[in-house]
Parts: sequence; C-alpha cells; structure tokens
Amino acid sequence: MKADTSLSSHKLPASKLKTAFTLRGRWESPFAGYLFISPWLIGFLLLTLWPMIQSMYYSFTKYTLLDAPEWIGLRNYERIFADDELFRQSLKITILFVVLSVPIKIFSALMVAILLNKKIKGISVYRTFIYLPSLIGSSIAVAILWQNIFGIDGFINRFLSMFGIDGVSWISNPKTALGTLIILVAWQFGSSMVIFLAGLKQIPAELYEASSVDGASKVRQFFQITLPMLSPVLLFNLVLQTIGSFQMFTQAFIITKGGPINSTYMYALYLYDRAFSRYEMGYASALAWILLVVIAIVTAVIFASSRYWVFYETEGAKRK
Repeated sequence: MKADTSLSSHKLPASKLKTAFTLRGRWESPFAGYLFISPWLIGFLLLTLWPMIQSMYYSFTKYTLLDAPEWIGLRNYERIFADDELFRQSLKITILFVVLSVPIKIFSALMVAILLNKKIKGISVYRTFIYLPSLIGSSIAVAILWQNIFGIDGFINRFLSMFGIDGVSWISNPKTALGTLIILVAWQFGSSMVIFLAGLKQIPAELYEASSVDGASKVRQFFQITLPMLSPVLLFNLVLQTIGSFQMFTQAFIITKGGPINSTYMYALYLYDRAFSRYEMGYASALAWILLVVIAIVTAVIFASSRYWVFYETEGAKRK
C-alpha cells in the first residue's frame, strides 16, 4: 500500500504530462525539419536534379528542340571524341585558361588579404573598395568596359602612347586575347580575398610572436606559419575557383565571342553554340556531361593531392 502511495506521489498532473509529451513529440519528429527545408528541397528537385536527369537522357538522343528526341545511344559521344575538332580545341583552351588564371587569382587574393589584415585606420573602407569588383566583375557592363579598355583606341594603348609605345588591339590579337580574359578574371579576386582574410584572423598571434623571438624573418613566418595554417582555406579557394573557371562563359561571349581564330573559344561557349545556335540539344547535353566528368576528375586530383600539403591543426600534414 505504501509502495502505491510512493509511486502516485511522483506522477505528473495530466496537463503537464500532456505538455511534456507534446514538446517531446515535436522535438523528435523530423516533419518540422523537412517543412523548413522544403523550399530548397523543391527547388533542388525541380530546378537541378530533374534537369540533370533530362540532360542525361538527351545526351543519348538526337534532339533539336523542334522535333521529338530520337534515341541514338552513344553516337553523340562517338562524334565528340572521334570527329569534333572544336571540342578538343575548346577543351584545350579552357584547361589553359584554368591553369593560368586560377593561380594568379588565388595569389592576388592572398597577397591583398595579408595587406588588409593589418591594423590600419579606415581599413574597412579599403576592404569594401577592393571587394567591389567581385560584385560587378561578371556583369555585361564590365565586360563591355573591358572590351573598350583593351581596344585599339582604348585606355591601355593611350597610356602606352605616352611612353612612345605603339599598342596593339589586344582583344583582336590571337596572342593576347586570352590574356585579357585572364586579367579580367584575376581582377575579380574579392570573394577569395574575403575567405583568406577570415582564415588569417584565425591564426593565433602567439605563433608569430614566438617565431619573432626565435629570430624568424617575415618571409620565413609566411612559409612556416601563414601558409600551413591557411592551407585548408587555400584548398577551399582552389577547388571553388577551379570549378568556376571551367564554366567561364560571360566574359568570352561578350568581349571576344570566342575569337580571334577561336583563341578564346571556351568550352562553355562551344556548348552554348551547339545548343542554342545549331539547336543540337542532344549533342550539347553530351558536351555538358563530359565537362562535368572533367571537373570531377580535376577536383578529385586536387583532393587526393591535398593530403601532402594541407595542414590540419588536429592532425598535422600527412606526408609520405
């Protein structure tokens, strides 16, 4: 009888028990989480996953947007690898563009981030102005401005004429046209700079103080402290910029339109021409999936190599 009294004394009132059960049920139920992510989930399914599935199907068909898709199997891929010279040329130019532009962009972003990491009066204003080109750099207006700057009568040639140097039409010259695009892309280093700046602020100041006591120079501090501590951020920027450079389209389309003599004929530009100029949507879909595979391979190589040069504070660099 005493046991029953003891147990009943510990029972919650019915109202509190119902409230506790309701709160616990809401906490454990995944429905609320799915409800909150439903806008993104619906957008991903309808605007990303479903178009990718359609593109995969169209890559095995002859599809011109005007007629119904006709299944042809691997014939698009056979044509691309066996007979398409423009495919090889555009891929070669795009890889060259990535190899040249990404290191320049990352190096510029890192150097400027180090300068902006100083405690200087009004440094936030400098950061804003330096980041500004990244907000407008990929716009059509800036591409047209860049076209005028490097034109035959543009600012660059006028500046060179002050020193008695005869300039060339940088955009119309096959030897320099790609370089103008690389400079434009490298100029848009603001996003990478901000990420580097955030990484620099996470490096403990005690490391630099201790190394200064030991007589380490600024150069040695950079290679022995700054770069190892920033290596995860460097990996992130490298992957992000590599993927973005492979998809470069707007600047080449507006400034050079792939010329002169196809010297700036980027892969994305060739894909666009096949899809919307020649209406070969099935062929263009195959080109898109090849680009996806190329980007995936390059990204996998970067990640595989990262274990030799990326330093993690909890693990250290994995070197063999």
